[in-house]
Amino acid sequence: MNIPRISRKLHTWAAVVTALPFLLVIATGVLLQLEPQLPWVKPPSAQGSGDVPTLSFDALLESAKSAPGTGIESWKDVDRLDVQMDKGITKVISTGHWEVQVDHQTGKVLSSAARRAELIESLHDGSFFSEGVKFGIFLPCAVLLLLLWITGCFLFLQPSLRKLKLKRRAAGS
Repeated sequence: MNIPRISRKLHTWAAVVTALPFLLVIATGVLLQLEPQLPWVKPPSAQGSGDVPTLSFDALLESAKSAPGTGIESWKDVDRLDVQMDKGITKVISTGHWEVQVDHQTGKVLSSAARRAELIESLHDGSFFSEGVKFGIFLPCAVLLLLLWITGCFLFLQPSLRKLKLKRRAAGS
């Protein structure tokens, strides 16, 4: 059994198989890493007037509904609320990936913009396509990438290990 040769073949074919999914993971990973600096991915947080929420849920919903283009008509259109005490805001995030930032003391809409972070995350983990793609393509690619790392380390260290082996043989004779 020629381990270096097997490692090279495994390394080559694993690289070919994982190339496209890995490119998508890298590109989306870069966008997610830069998320705070890219308002296109996720709108920057505004600053509200206080740090203690005083608005009722109904008043918060009414504020979010007043922002144009959000598609928020009822609680069914709201995916989640993100209360940020230190900034004095509550982010109302719609099921249509729109973010409305409301001052949680005055009810004033401070920001209303598209939010693409969830879309990018779903592309990053493969769930955008389907659960089958996530577990049938992206998970095996992750395992192959682990094998790429292992075989790459072996191939990188192999010349040094060979020289060390030759030195030991020469010292022993």
